[in-house]
Amino acid sequence: MAAFRLKDPSHLIILANTHIYWDPELADVKLAQARYLLSRLAQFKLLVSDKFDCSPSVVVTGDFNSLPGSQVYQYLMSGSSEAGTLPEISDDLPIPLCSAYASTRGEPHFTNYTPGFTGTLDYILFSPSGGIKPVSYLELPEPEASDVQGGLPNYYHPSDHLPIGAEFEIIQ
Repeated sequence: MAAFRLKDPSHLIILANTHIYWDPELADVKLAQARYLLSRLAQFKLLVSDKFDCSPSVVVTGDFNSLPGSQVYQYLMSGSSEAGTLPEISDDLPIPLCSAYASTRGEPHFTNYTPGFTGTLDYILFSPSGGIKPVSYLELPEPEASDVQGGLPNYYHPSDHLPIGAEFEIIQ
C-alpha cells in the first residue's frame, strides 16, 4: 500500500493491492487474509491522516479469489461474513468499501476464464465516503466474445485474469 498526494495538496489517496489465497476449500484463510488487509489498511490510513491532517481516499484492488456473494466479498462490503460455516466477525469493518464496478454497472460476468472455472475474482474497491467516485470503467469482453473462447490465457489475453480498471473523480 502507498499514499499519494494529488494535485490538490489537501487530498491524498491510499492505494493498496492484494492477492488472496486461491483455494475455495480454505474460505477461513481467505477471510483471515481480508481481515488482516483491512486492519493494516486502517492503521496506515490513520498514520497518513495524522501526518498530513486529512482524511485520505482509499482504493483497494486485486485478485481476491472470491466470487461476489462469497464470505470474503460480504465482509469487504459489509463487515460481516455470511452466517453459516464460519464464525461471525464481531468487530466493525475498519474501512467501509464499495466495488467500483458493482456501484454502477454491476460486477463483470467474469475476470477469470479457464476451461474448469469462469467467474469474477478481481475487484476495484473504494471507500464511498472518501471523496472519490468511479466515473468510467475498462470494458470487459462478454462470455461469447471470440477473444476469450477456449479460456485464458490466450493470444489476446496473456493471463488467466482479465485486466480491470476504473477512473475516479474527486468529489468535494
